[in-house]
Amino acid sequence: MKTTLRSMQSGLAVVMVLVMALAACATPGQRSPRDQLLYDYVSAVRWSDFDAAAMFLDPELLARQPMTDLELERYKQFQVSGYEVKSASEPAEGEYAQVVEIRVVNRHTQVEKIITDRQLWRWDAEAKRWWLVSGLPDLDAAR
Repeated sequence: MKTTLRSMQSGLAVVMVLVMALAACATPGQRSPRDQLLYDYVSAVRWSDFDAAAMFLDPELLARQPMTDLELERYKQFQVSGYEVKSASEPAEGEYAQVVEIRVVNRHTQVEKIITDRQLWRWDAEAKRWWLVSGLPDLDAAR
């Protein structure tokens, strides 16, 4: 019995050493600047932080169509319950497009609806960053 227990303990020790060695070898992959920015945007939207999501909007878009306090308050009525990228493409150099399915729940009625958000992003060489050109998701556009 003691021999079997020792064998199991030493087998477990070998497995633990192998697991730790594999964990040490695994380095998190570096995201491209675009992927990191999209990750940050998704995080803001998934947490229903539309004030933070608005910071990703293209300054040229905001100059033409500034967001009002009323519009930002409207976003606070909704809780995001899902966010899934359905497709992505690069329609032209310096552009990135995504079709995203966003599930939102109205905080007052507890009714969930699905929004299809067609995002267009543009690269700003001067600012060295991507901007959301298409605006924040349209909460009134259910599919």
